[in-house]
Amino acid sequence: MTRVKRGSVARNRRKKLLHSMRGAKGAHSILFRISNQQRRKGLRYAYVGRKCKKRVIRQQWIIRLNALVHLYGMTYSDFIHLVKSNGLVLNRKMIAQLAITNKEDLIPLIRHIEN
Repeated sequence: MTRVKRGSVARNRRKKLLHSMRGAKGAHSILFRISNQQRRKGLRYAYVGRKCKKRVIRQQWIIRLNALVHLYGMTYSDFIHLVKSNGLVLNRKMIAQLAITNKEDLIPLIRHIEN
């Protein structure tokens, strides 16, 4: 059987991983096995963080809408129910964006929904 020389392949793989872990503290950026574990952990946290970010942004929309409709004596849940029952195509993101930029344009919408 012929001899397979692949030391350079393994070295390059480890070097690439250690290069990606630059900036980590202590052994996390020096030792291959530990940095490999930390990279996996970091990627897992990054994945979870991307999902969590979507939830947080939606929560912000809801908080902004709640603050806006409370000024007109309505609760958030009543407002969303009235929006859906009136057949409006505006979603939470659109209404929250309007609440920030053009609050005056939303006042007729809220008055129309109330009646």
